[in-house]
Amino acid sequence: MTRQRWRCECAYDGGGFAGWQSQPGGTAIQDVIEVCLSKILEEPIRIQGSGRTDAGVHARAQVFHFDGEWRHSSEKLLAAFRFRLPETIQIKSARPTAADFHARFDAKGKRYDYHVHLGDADPFTRPYCWINYKPLEIGAMRAAAEVLRGRHDFRALTALNGGERENTVRDLRRLEVRRRGRAVQITAEADGFLYKMARSAVGLLVAVGEGKLTVGDVRRILESTVRIPAVLTAPAHGLFLTKVYY
Repeated sequence: MTRQRWRCECAYDGGGFAGWQSQPGGTAIQDVIEVCLSKILEEPIRIQGSGRTDAGVHARAQVFHFDGEWRHSSEKLLAAFRFRLPETIQIKSARPTAADFHARFDAKGKRYDYHVHLGDADPFTRPYCWINYKPLEIGAMRAAAEVLRGRHDFRALTALNGGERENTVRDLRRLEVRRRGRAVQITAEADGFLYKMARSAVGLLVAVGEGKLTVGDVRRILESTVRIPAVLTAPAHGLFLTKVYY
């Protein structure tokens, strides 16, 4: 039987995993899915995701692909996933796709949502947000977001080592700050994200909201292309990969 390429979308609670990318100890989400698939298809299977998420980061719609022989329907494959995967990982869809589809290289952009909660939160909210006990000036945060939006060199907002030569120019097409009651959601959408770029952008916006930085400071930091201690990385557990665009 000819091997088929499959495109899958999954959601996961990243709190108990060492991120998406495979780790030597097998503690990453990729490892768990590959073990599951290898048992279902009765052969070693490798999957390719749209990109990495750090330890503790969650996903509502991560995309990955794999090649394998499956003689049954998509529904039966989803049922097999449900039977073998932990409750913290859900395969939302699985369907045959073109042989040249690539979950990473075909991606045109991604959306992340970050959740901040003002004041104490209940036990069902705490694991999935950054709890902040200081008042936030939402208007100032929105002004800072306007500075970051657009096509820029975001090296100052990454955790890359200085010696790395990766292209750090990205088009941050959307950066919005919305508040509803004590819940603040920051939405970031770009053609691609650098290592810890989304969480660093959130850290900057929250620092502005607290009055620790000004909008002018954000502009200077961005234009400097140098990461400084003032750029804090927001906690991982508040971040969700919400959508991958193709």
